[in-house]
Amino acid sequence: MHFTTSLVCLLATCYPSAAHATTRPRSPFTRSLQVRQNGGNGQLDPNVVQQASSSDGGPSDGQAPSATDNDNFINFCQGQDLTNGEQKQGGSCNGIPMGKIPSTNRMVSAIFTSPQNGDIIASDTGFTISVQMLNFAPGTFTNPDNTYYAAPQDLDGNGNIIGHTHVTVQDLGGDQNPTTPLDPTTFAFFKGINDQGNGQGLLSADVTDGLPAGNYRLCSLVAAANHQPVIMPVAQRGAQDDCVRFTVSDDGGNDGGDNGDNNDNGDNNDNGDNNDNGDNND
Repeated sequence: MHFTTSLVCLLATCYPSAAHATTRPRSPFTRSLQVRQNGGNGQLDPNVVQQASSSDGGPSDGQAPSATDNDNFINFCQGQDLTNGEQKQGGSCNGIPMGKIPSTNRMVSAIFTSPQNGDIIASDTGFTISVQMLNFAPGTFTNPDNTYYAAPQDLDGNGNIIGHTHVTVQDLGGDQNPTTPLDPTTFAFFKGINDQGNGQGLLSADVTDGLPAGNYRLCSLVAAANHQPVIMPVAQRGAQDDCVRFTVSDDGGNDGGDNGDNNDNGDNNDNGDNNDNGDNND
């Protein structure tokens, strides 16, 4: 079974020619993806077609039938507004494969070490957010303006997802336990962390100007290199992200969130490459 080059482009994007691609250095992550992409010689290998997509799953009570397609949904986005590497606020359709998925003993996990749940921080005073990662290869962050969701999730030599994380802070209002979901389009602080941290999974971001008094929720958003949320191998598992709630007070804090010395990589967020003006919409 063969598909035309145009169909392959829907599944895995059309890369520049080899001559053009060699005009600039490529990371090991990019090289490995291109090797696999070019190995098909412009055709979809029939060995990668997954038969499960042809079945609705034979759903039992309480389950929904799966959508089906004998060609693995290669034309699913036909006639739709394609994502095409952009962050389209009006919605889009993305035909890029999910990619490589880690084993269960390499599933991602995150925990905030600062601030911690219930901490009180002084208002308008800088503090450091730190998050400890497990089974993750941080430090790979593609251009969010034109490669958003444009390549599959990939793994490093240890089987860990290659990518980066983000931290996002939202104002909870007058109650630390609101019953109305927060507006996901608004946030008090957001940072994409594109460095490798201390080399042991500890990543940090500085909230230089602090925050005004209030109640806040801090969450991590772990992503693969092209900014898609990380994909895990099984449904029944612990969460890959962490969230904590803390208070910012005009009366001062308990120093729980102002412990930059706990983060050996304080300078890691001091570079413009963190794309504050690009990945803030990630």
